Amino acid sequence: MPTTTWNRHHILSLADFTTTEYDTVLQTAASFQEVLSRRTKKVPTLQGQVVANLFFEPSTRTRSSFEIAAKRLSADTLNFAAATSSMTKGETILDTAKTYLAMGTDIMVVRHREAGVPNAIAAEMDRLGVKVSVLNAGDGQHEHPSQALLDLFTICTLIDPASPRLDLLKGKKIAIVGDILHSRVARSNIWSLIASDAEVHLAAPPTLLPKLFAEFLLESGVRSQEFIISSSPSFPTPHSPNQQLFLHWQLEPALQNADFVMTLRLQKERMTAHLLPSLREYHQLFGITRTKLQLCKPNVKVLHPGPVNRGVEISSELMDDPEFSLIQSQVTSGVAVRMALLYLLGSGKA
Repeated sequence: MPTTTWNRHHILSLADFTTTEYDTVLQTAASFQEVLSRRTKKVPTLQGQVVANLFFEPSTRTRSSFEIAAKRLSADTLNFAAATSSMTKGETILDTAKTYLAMGTDIMVVRHREAGVPNAIAAEMDRLGVKVSVLNAGDGQHEHPSQALLDLFTICTLIDPASPRLDLLKGKKIAIVGDILHSRVARSNIWSLIASDAEVHLAAPPTLLPKLFAEFLLESGVRSQEFIISSSPSFPTPHSPNQQLFLHWQLEPALQNADFVMTLRLQKERMTAHLLPSLREYHQLFGITRTKLQLCKPNVKVLHPGPVNRGVEISSELMDDPEFSLIQSQVTSGVAVRMALLYLLGSGKA
């Protein structure tokens, strides 16, 4: 287990994560990956601590992954479901959080359809002067830190299983394709990939990747390199040698010589307008298939955070092809990474 001191009390965003913190998470996750390969997969690391999964919106992978991660660390778990809670009687989110605090919760894993809810709960815990940590499991269109970290871990362990670390991605070309406008996964991945010095190419229709998105990233603190917006099949040239982020309204330039392709789900539940002509047309233009991957490097790998709309963001054939698809590896990596995050937050509470 890495001996680096962990000083972060909450994990709410990757915007201010340091290289040391990324590497600590990756190395700790690698240690737990080894634990999960044993016959006895449980360790007493968080024995006696309580992890509350406060999921105010539906989730399968993230919620189940955090629950099993907590149990593998021997923590007690409390699972919250909004539909069967006192919130249906008028209880507020902060009152709900304080109820779980009163039950002895040490770590709160929070997911909500509105951005900022995990931050609000963390601020309330800090105001109360308690040592409860809050971990953002996805909030609105803001961020999804644990998903980006497991994506990072999946890629880095593919490159170097023995020593996953951030600098393995330096100079790699990574394409993120799909509903970037509404994706909290994309935002968190942008932070981690920019920090790794990878070259990140975002591709989507103009309605799902407006110029305003680039302005948002600049305002949020992405390094001061220029953004290139390309609506032509060829790469925009010349560009600054330290440039890391490119925006494309066509798929081909993003895929050209890519090492990894991350495709994102169309988040129809967050779309407030008709942003696409049809799902069939979207698949024709931006859906990832074996044929389109011929533009990439020969050993390209494909990721998707799930759930997947088969035949829309990615073809079923490609999704199930172990030669290209890392989707099942992402699910497996998720348990190890979330064990690492819970361990790092909880190890100082013993």
